[in-house]
Amino acid sequence: MKYRLYIDEVGNPALESSKDPRHRYLSLTGIIMELDYVDEVVFPELEGLKRKYFHSHVDEPIILHRKEIVNQKYPFHSLRDENTRKAFDRDLLRFLDKLEYTVITVVIDKLEHKIRYQVWQQDPYHYSLRILLERYVLFLKDLGLTGDVMAESRGRKEDMRLKRSYERVFKEGTEYVNCQVFENYLTSRKLKVKQKSNNIAGLQIADLVAHPSFKATLARKNRQGLPKNFGGKIAHILEKQKYYRSASGKIEGWGRKWLP
Repeated sequence: MKYRLYIDEVGNPALESSKDPRHRYLSLTGIIMELDYVDEVVFPELEGLKRKYFHSHVDEPIILHRKEIVNQKYPFHSLRDENTRKAFDRDLLRFLDKLEYTVITVVIDKLEHKIRYQVWQQDPYHYSLRILLERYVLFLKDLGLTGDVMAESRGRKEDMRLKRSYERVFKEGTEYVNCQVFENYLTSRKLKVKQKSNNIAGLQIADLVAHPSFKATLARKNRQGLPKNFGGKIAHILEKQKYYRSASGKIEGWGRKWLP
């Protein structure tokens, strides 16, 4: 059984924007799923959901983007009808609830990172990626599994930097997980990078849960309850059963990690 970590991000990695409250945080969320399960269950059911509400066709598949869905922009304009939107929300929550996947979210406070480390200021994206990969290989190790990693394309130059960062972790390991563990449980030393337009089911699901997971992580860091909106309902599903957690059931530090 081979697994894959699908990665999506919320925010931007630029340290110079850290003082802006709207851009203070960067969040990476990874969705872990078994590849045969993605092929046989996840993809067909996701396509069925898209056909039901948005008339997606195999020749011109509709790609789920959270922002466009929230704003009810084409091709999601059918959601402007209140009854349709309620039915879609209900079906989407059921879909996310019944699927078998594990979630890991890493959030970095870029302002705190910049203040705390006056000399050492690693790129927030690559710092967060390293922590995300640590937890992924620990997940694989705990269950005796192997897997690889796929991220959404961020542009040619950014993709090359991201691939080099992944390869560096694979070869050198991290402060807490040595390189042999990465080599033992990751099946490829190369990061797979795809655009959502390729209709990758795992990347679309990562896109749907990344923002709610970021908001949940922020809320819990501030000792607050989950948001009362639709994203909060997704976060409730994640907390109930989807986050990676310790043997004792602890989420923080396992399925959710706050940096620095």
